[in-house]
Amino acid sequence: MPTPSTLPLRGSDRAIPRLGFGVFLIPADETEWACAHALASGYRHIDTAAAYRNEEGVGAAVRACGLPRDEVFVTTKCWNVDHGYEQAKRACHASLERLDCGAIDLYLIHWPVPTQDRYVDTWRAFIDLAEEGLVRAIGVSNFEPEHLRRLIDETGVVPAANQVELHARYQQPGLRRVHEELGIVTEAWAPLGRGLVLDDPVIGEIAVAHGRTPAQVVIRWHVQLDNVVLTKSVTPARIEENLGVLDFELSPSEMAAIAALDRDQRTGPDPNTFVAD
Repeated sequence: MPTPSTLPLRGSDRAIPRLGFGVFLIPADETEWACAHALASGYRHIDTAAAYRNEEGVGAAVRACGLPRDEVFVTTKCWNVDHGYEQAKRACHASLERLDCGAIDLYLIHWPVPTQDRYVDTWRAFIDLAEEGLVRAIGVSNFEPEHLRRLIDETGVVPAANQVELHARYQQPGLRRVHEELGIVTEAWAPLGRGLVLDDPVIGEIAVAHGRTPAQVVIRWHVQLDNVVLTKSVTPARIEENLGVLDFELSPSEMAAIAALDRDQRTGPDPNTFVAD
């Protein structure tokens, strides 16, 4: 049976596509054509953020792609300087204006920034934004279990998703268990570990066995873990290649072999200390 291409999303009447096209570090003047190619290739999920400074290009591609708006899933994020109730609401309105493609399908708090201690107030703004219909679902990014539980304890609202660094060298099994317990979708950024695992012989052997690329094997591993996978490329052939993962399956022994590659090796900032403005 083919793998479903979407996952249900808490609080939304829209499912989230398992395969997303991320635009982190794509220059603003290249974003529209990159997203246009991704959408033409079959992607139906674009992931951006206010901090990426390319929301306008994402919105332009969505408006021009010829697809009905409800067939394209758009995620954006509230940046660290916009924590707080009023600031977060203003930030959302600014993102809506830059995107100019209707309601945001998933709006995320980009980082918890616990040293500011304003992410709960930010979450309260998100709850109201969802009630106002400006965003269809609300979630977080880079939140640790203690941050998630505080949000839930103080507001009663569980995030629909948590977008975190997750790859074969940094698998976060404890956090994924918390997500499963709470019904939170796990989204993986840097899913290829910034290339760390693509030369690993274990991945290479599995790729040869399936006639696939190492990247496709790693993306498929994510899919079988029920992660939403956010890949990024400005190379047309690679954009297309990253989609070709729903028509084959890794065996239990292959999944176990990849699980054994975990080294607790983070490549990005620690959410407990990251404070960039």
